[in-house]
Amino acid sequence: MTQRVCLCVRARARVRTSVKRSVVWAVRGERSLKTVTAHRLAACRPSPPPKPPVRIAPRQQNRERQTLSHSAPSFVNAAGRKNTGTMPERRPFVRLPTDVSPVNYGLCLKPDLIDFTFEGKLEALVEVTQATNQIVMNCADIDIITASFVPQGGEEINATGFNYQNEDEKVTLSFPSALQKGSGTLKIDFVGELNDKMKGFYRSKYTTSAGDVRYAAVTQFEATDARRAFPCWDEPAIKATFDITLIVPKDRVALSNMNVIDRKPYPDDENLVEVKFATTPIMSTYLVAFVIGEYDYVESQSSDGVTVRVYTPVGKAEQGKFALEVATKTLPFYKDYFSVPYPLPKIDLIAIADFAAGAMENWGLVTYRETALLIDPKNSCSSSRQWVALVVGHELAHQWFGNLVTMEWWTHLWLNEGFASWIEYLCVDHCFPEYDIWTQFVSADYTRALDLDALDSSHPIEVNVGHPSEVDEIFDAISYSKGASVIRMLHNYIGDEDFRKGMNAYLLKFQNKNASTEDLWDCLEQASGKPIAAVMGSWTKQMGFPIIVVDQEQQGDDRILKLSQKKFCASGPHNGEECPNWMVPISICTSVDPKCTKLNVLLDRPETTITVSGVGPDQWVKINPGTVGFYRIQYSSSMLESLLPGVRDLSLQPVDRLGLQNDLFSLSRAGMISTVEVLKLMEAFVNEPNYTVWSDLSCNLGVLSSLLSHTDFHEEIQEFIRDLFTPVGLELGWDSKPGEGHLDALLRGLVLGKLGKAGHKPTLEEARRRFKDHVEGKQILPADLRSPVYLTVLKHGDSTTLDTMLKLHKQADMQEEKNRIERVLGAISAPDLIQKVLSFALSEEVRPQDTVSVIGGVAGSSKQGRKAAWKFVKDNWEELYNRYQGGFLISRLIKLTVDGFAIDKMAAEVKSFFESHPAPAAERTVQQCCENILLNAAWLKRDADDIHQYLLQRKAPPV
Repeated sequence: MTQRVCLCVRARARVRTSVKRSVVWAVRGERSLKTVTAHRLAACRPSPPPKPPVRIAPRQQNRERQTLSHSAPSFVNAAGRKNTGTMPERRPFVRLPTDVSPVNYGLCLKPDLIDFTFEGKLEALVEVTQATNQIVMNCADIDIITASFVPQGGEEINATGFNYQNEDEKVTLSFPSALQKGSGTLKIDFVGELNDKMKGFYRSKYTTSAGDVRYAAVTQFEATDARRAFPCWDEPAIKATFDITLIVPKDRVALSNMNVIDRKPYPDDENLVEVKFATTPIMSTYLVAFVIGEYDYVESQSSDGVTVRVYTPVGKAEQGKFALEVATKTLPFYKDYFSVPYPLPKIDLIAIADFAAGAMENWGLVTYRETALLIDPKNSCSSSRQWVALVVGHELAHQWFGNLVTMEWWTHLWLNEGFASWIEYLCVDHCFPEYDIWTQFVSADYTRALDLDALDSSHPIEVNVGHPSEVDEIFDAISYSKGASVIRMLHNYIGDEDFRKGMNAYLLKFQNKNASTEDLWDCLEQASGKPIAAVMGSWTKQMGFPIIVVDQEQQGDDRILKLSQKKFCASGPHNGEECPNWMVPISICTSVDPKCTKLNVLLDRPETTITVSGVGPDQWVKINPGTVGFYRIQYSSSMLESLLPGVRDLSLQPVDRLGLQNDLFSLSRAGMISTVEVLKLMEAFVNEPNYTVWSDLSCNLGVLSSLLSHTDFHEEIQEFIRDLFTPVGLELGWDSKPGEGHLDALLRGLVLGKLGKAGHKPTLEEARRRFKDHVEGKQILPADLRSPVYLTVLKHGDSTTLDTMLKLHKQADMQEEKNRIERVLGAISAPDLIQKVLSFALSEEVRPQDTVSVIGGVAGSSKQGRKAAWKFVKDNWEELYNRYQGGFLISRLIKLTVDGFAIDKMAAEVKSFFESHPAPAAERTVQQCCENILLNAAWLKRDADDIHQYLLQRKAPPV
């Protein structure tokens, strides 16, 4: 999931000022769905907009409440040594019976964009493999009106009962006699709700250029929400083809996975049209999609003849051109890489106003947040362009890896997401080599995964998933970022040629089918002749990763290296009796050629000794060049000392300078070295030119600054930051220079933001001057400078500054600009203004999915902000939980709000709150946050005094 010509084509007609209510849609049986819906809703229909959600199925109103019977979270004790706490209690779960399975879904849906309901007719061709008098399907928040079964060549049999199992999101259709083995047609009429939860078939609010509020009807089915749009066999391994028809207002765009094959007036209402789409390939239900709304589009064709369209809000077609460029380059790239053509005639990429995730890879109709798809040539910053490129690359990779070949069950989700999270970088590197994107991967994904996976409350890449409520928990940095990191390591271990051969064999063998992790390992093993299953099993089936401890000895012209592995834990070395081992691909380089691997070995035991020949006493040796292996390294003091000049003189590759610093920072947090040693190393980066290295340094200093906000010497670490960043800030200046590129723009924004936040006076004064000119319209800020300027003036601003920023937010026409402002509002310092920002987060001015980043911005800005944000979340928990319905956004909200605390009692408070306010999909996140709080507290107790002394001494005049 992440993140690219021709003239704009108008994709819809002008909307009339009022939309006539739909008239009755006749269905099988004596009752019309429209009549049923009208009777159910008449009593509770409110006066005109905004309309609250309408409950269609009253018996299912308490479904979310009923899923809360999980065990409470537990966490590591203050010593942090070993987490004996239990993981969330597993709920009993049984997959769907296999006696009836779908072959083709004939699905017709008629959404009502006024009442936020929809009517549906399903005619599914099914195969009965074993005689049965009932059919069990998935169904949630849907009312079935009638159901019947027509055996091939036989008489229609009406269902005599519908038994809803709400907790398991299933319905059992009972029949008066056994359905015999063979083919038949299952017919179901049903009604449902266009909900406001950003899942299933839901409504998405948008505002027209004239200021009118309207709604689109859109879908988000992964992981288990197709069942909210139509009764179905909602499991990834139960594939079928789909014939979809949508009955929609004639002035709206209607899209689905396939191309339109017929569009005709709807006979019962002249304001509606019936849009029929071509039959899909055989596919899983979670990849089905449909969108009804108002959109413009830009269109092109890829070099291999696939029609590509990017749909945008009306009047913003220009903003779809960058994503169109990326998509038309990406499809042929993947076709060549996999040696398998894209199997559909078209692909649409569409920006959705209200969208929980970054994007969703629905086959042939990929949905995106606006900020993950739209680029304004004048007002989008460089980081946004990069993000869009990555997200488009990620989602299009899924068209093969996930859609053509699909995981057999959610246990193998990591394979989908980890692979796409790796190859998106390969794709962007192909399209935009100037981005140096693989170095950025190490900072964005690799180190993030290492940090999470060092926790005792982490989980293996492969998690046995049962009940659907458990799926949301594994859409995390382990599945995505660790998954991507170990695939990167595997690709490096195998080599590109054999990797591509294995991938091609896998896709050809399992196309239109389902596969497991082991199926991929088999194909790669056959292609490479290496023990892939044995190596990778140690990385996917056990949680965590090793720290490689390295010492050396010189013997003549040979360097003798002693390597050992043990599990790395965020709380210190693993000293348990049963220490896991990994099969670790180890690569080694020397100072003779830091970019070239001199030796490769597979460390398949706890320790070994390696001889590296032809290495003189004055040369250094580096483990893991390119920072590809997924492990931390602890060098002996002499080896580390020999590597430091490579940081200062830049002879170490940027990615290795980054990796060295990040390893040491992580070791300091784990108590294995002093944090002072890391601060000394950081000062060696004063001449660093690389954006990504600075980005990682900045991130780690941010963690340290947050930690030290709990002390009375927070200003001293700000001074350290100012001293470290001032030279590069002076060199870069405020304005771009001829010949600068993408990475220079990213670095300038990073450095100025860091200096401004830390209170660097010249930066603050210049930011205020430029902000004033921007607000007055004298000199509009370049997009790349807006975030650092906004952050700086807010951090050191007052109520007038905040009011001005909120005014800019209201005036902004582009969602990227609104998000840019929302993310920095929390920097304001005054307690009353912090409360104003928190209230703003839940206002109509902020889209539901963006509330989380506003609250997170407050929590991450200061000690006061963290306390206020946590209290706000507790006080508004019912509204926030109801808004996100236990999805992954609730996990993100919890993490952003509480992860920065560093007092033991806060871990107990957080634990206690979530015992009494259960959030099943976030239980693991709660455990991880409690563990992090205790780790922070232990770190502070252990190192605070030494850090303080060092910060004072470095400024003391020489004696």
